[in-house]
Amino acid sequence: MTFFWYDWAGYIGVLLVLLAFLLMQAHKLHGNGLTYQLMNIFGAVGVMLSLLFGGFNWSAFLMQVAWLLIGIFGVARSVQVRRMERERLP
Repeated sequence: MTFFWYDWAGYIGVLLVLLAFLLMQAHKLHGNGLTYQLMNIFGAVGVMLSLLFGGFNWSAFLMQVAWLLIGIFGVARSVQVRRMERERLP
């Protein structure tokens, strides 16, 4: 069996998403933390690359697009909250 770069991207992407979820459930990461969000973003991108260059599946691709957008939203929200907290400090 031959593995191409996009296969590895997909496997690493799945590993990142699942590891992020496991670490959150184990209370090692917070769901609104930057590390958790970045693991989900890079995981979604990896799976999307696998789908784009390997065997394409619309439902799986749309799920990864949603996962990516939710992760980006989470990062943007965290930045916004941190900025607001800094502005409140004397």
